[in-house]
Parts: sequence; C-alpha cells; structure tokens
Amino acid sequence: MQSASERAGIVEHEPGDLTCIVEGGLQLSDLQALLGEHGQRFSLDPPGDPTVADCLLHDLSGPLRHRFGTMRDLVIGVGVVLPDGTHAHSGGKVVKNVAGYDLGKLFCGSEGRLGTVERLGLRLHPRPAAARTVVVGADRWGELHRSGLVPSAVDIVDERMFVLFEGAQEAVDEQAATLGGDSVEPWSEVRALQARLAGRKRWDGERAPLVRPGPRVAYVEGSGERQWSALADRVVETMCNRI
Repeated sequence: MQSASERAGIVEHEPGDLTCIVEGGLQLSDLQALLGEHGQRFSLDPPGDPTVADCLLHDLSGPLRHRFGTMRDLVIGVGVVLPDGTHAHSGGKVVKNVAGYDLGKLFCGSEGRLGTVERLGLRLHPRPAAARTVVVGADRWGELHRSGLVPSAVDIVDERMFVLFEGAQEAVDEQAATLGGDSVEPWSEVRALQARLAGRKRWDGERAPLVRPGPRVAYVEGSGERQWSALADRVVETMCNRI
C-alpha cells in the first residue's frame, strides 16, 4: 500500500539530507505544500503551476534563479523513458545509473524531443525564517553586484530593481537597510510579466522589459524559438542502441 506522500507524488523524502524523489507529473504547488510541512522548499519559482517534469523539459525558472540557479542546478537524479521505450536513470537517488551520461542536464530544455521524464531527484533548501523585498534604481545593479550582500532574487523592470533578501530576520533587516529603498511585494506581477514574454536571450546591458541581471538573462517580446543542437539527439540515439 502506498503512503500518503507516494499518492501525492513524492516517492521518497529525506528531510535531513534535503533531498527528495518525486514523480514527474507532480504539480509544483503540491510539491511546495508537502515540503512546507517539513520547513523546506524546492527553490524554483517559475510562472504558473507547471509539473516538475515540465520545469526540466522546458527549462523553467523564476526570480529565485539569481541565487539558486535553474533545474540544471537543482536536479540530482532523473529517470526517463527514451523514444524507443527504454527506461534510463542517472544521477543520485535513482535505482539504475547510466554511466557517462548526465540525463538531467541533457533533458533540461529538450521540450520533450528526447523522451519523457518519469521521476526526478531534487535538491531542497530550508524555508527562510524571514523575507523582505526592496526597490531601488536599476542603475545600482553594479553596486549591488560588487557588494557583500546576498540577495535571493534580483529583477529589473522599467528601470526599477527589485531585490529580495531571505534568511534570519536580523540578517534580512540589516541587508535591506544597507541597500536602502522602499519595501514592496512585486513578485506575482514580475512572474506574470515573465509569462507574457515569449522570448529569452542573453543580457549584455541593453534595455529589456524584464532583466535577471545575475544570470544575465533578458525576457523580451518574440516567438521564443530557440536553436536546437543535434548533439543531444545523437546522444539519445546512441543510448537507445546500447542500453
């Protein structure tokens, strides 16, 4: 008989290790709710409420990318089904490893071309005790980047820079006071703006509707089409023939 967590889509959760294994079809909101009961979270916050598999296949991320990275950084293992029906696994927290291939990175952003994602091993983080966002001018990005401050998110919209600090209350207040600016709660609007912008490109300092300056990403109007390398197709084809 399955446990309640398995029925919910969490196959295994090790709170002490800050890791878990989840089914690919688990909604991100459901995962966060279940982890929240243990004072933890999966530090990925894209727009909407995608499944965990879609987060990997479409390389989804949100403002927290500034500090915690993308799915490439947060996935420690993955189980997939290749186009020929082969079940393959790689990384940690999985049953069978495919030596030589990092399937998590290979499948990240593949948009389903290489196969489907069944399960994922995820790296988790403690939920912060406090959080505070301040807004300052976008021209202060260089100053912030060179400072010793450690924000969890930094986004630029319309010449305004939104900066999120998380952690212990005293540390959050101290960092916010050091940077200055007014306290705001912009993140739902920022994610809604990101969802409306189909294009994504490398940011080199030019103006854009939404900029994530830490990872140097700009979200812009456009088709959102991305170039695809045939290398990933060749790797999966080789795996289908050898596994």
